[in-house]
Amino acid sequence: MSLGQGGPPQQWDPWKPNSQQPWNGGSSGQSPDWAALADASEARSKRRRLLFIGGGALATVAIGTAVAVAVVSANGGSEASPGTSSQLPGGSDIDIPSPTGTVPSFAPTSAPPPLDPKDFIASAKKDKAPLSPDILFPGTQLTMGETVYKKGPTADTTNCASAAKATLPKVLDDNDCTRLIRVTYTKDDVAVTVGVAVFETEAQATKAKQQADKKSIVKSLSGGGVKDFCSGAVCRSTTNSYGRYAYFTLAGFTAGKDVTTKDTAVFATGDDLQTFTVRQIHRRGQAQASAAANE
Repeated sequence: MSLGQGGPPQQWDPWKPNSQQPWNGGSSGQSPDWAALADASEARSKRRRLLFIGGGALATVAIGTAVAVAVVSANGGSEASPGTSSQLPGGSDIDIPSPTGTVPSFAPTSAPPPLDPKDFIASAKKDKAPLSPDILFPGTQLTMGETVYKKGPTADTTNCASAAKATLPKVLDDNDCTRLIRVTYTKDDVAVTVGVAVFETEAQATKAKQQADKKSIVKSLSGGGVKDFCSGAVCRSTTNSYGRYAYFTLAGFTAGKDVTTKDTAVFATGDDLQTFTVRQIHRRGQAQASAAANE
């Protein structure tokens, strides 16, 4: 009776695909080779551990490479200074000025300071513009606010004392007055004469104003439809100076009555005319300063 197909039974090798474990389902009465099975299991476990360790090492190398690439890419291929961003987020191409850039500088202006109008009316050496009653007091009337004054007669003389009264002639002569211009304005029954005395220097005009007193008055100028006024009646007078000019006003009634403190119309007329006079003198300085600046 044959025990098999011939030859000794094959030894089972767990790593050979066609080998078979000697197992007869218990019909032959032989038990499994437990020692061989234990050796085979140990061999499989050892091989799996080697594969796991090798794969982990490869994975670690791969992760390290990826991190290195990411770091290089984030730095744009170069190392940025601490605390300073070399690029805008999102790949923006907007240029940002460097914080260490040069601050633009500007050359100081070479424009000269504006000329002072008063310098041109402070002395005869610079005050060269033409001067006459119609230049200083132009037109046929004067409007101050809502009040309109009608222009009357004018006068111009180099004999200053002849156009003054009481203590004023001496004051003008002592300070070498060179010219005295007069003009009269009227409003209803009130008339005012303005006298502008011209000196060589501002110091002389200032001294004349200081030396004048309540009796230092300019002569009233009548004619051309303006009745004589302030010849014997009480009138209101003012004295002032600006630059090389001293200017005076004498205001009163054409009817010859005395002026009192209640006659506000007379006071207002005198104030308006002295205000207009100083403005005209200042404009004279402005015109000459502007002309000199444009030369």
